[in-house]
Amino acid sequence: MKIMIRNSADFGLSIYVPKKDLEEPIVEKEHETLWGGWIKIANGWVLELPDMPADTRLPITVEAKKRAGED
Repeated sequence: MKIMIRNSADFGLSIYVPKKDLEEPIVEKEHETLWGGWIKIANGWVLELPDMPADTRLPITVEAKKRAGED
C-alpha cells in the first residue's frame, strides 16, 4: 500500500494512507533510521518499509507492506 511518511507538529513521525483516509503516529520502529525495517503505528498496524538511504528527506510517499495477521 502507498503511504506518506512525514514529520507532524502534532505527532512527530506519522503516516498517512490516502486510500483509507487514515493518519496515525508512528509509535515504534525497528531501526533508528526508519528504513528497511518495520514500524508500528498507533492503531496497531505493523508495516514493512523499503530500504532507503538514511538521509532520505521527508515527506515522502513509499510502498509499504502490511504484515500478515495484523488488523
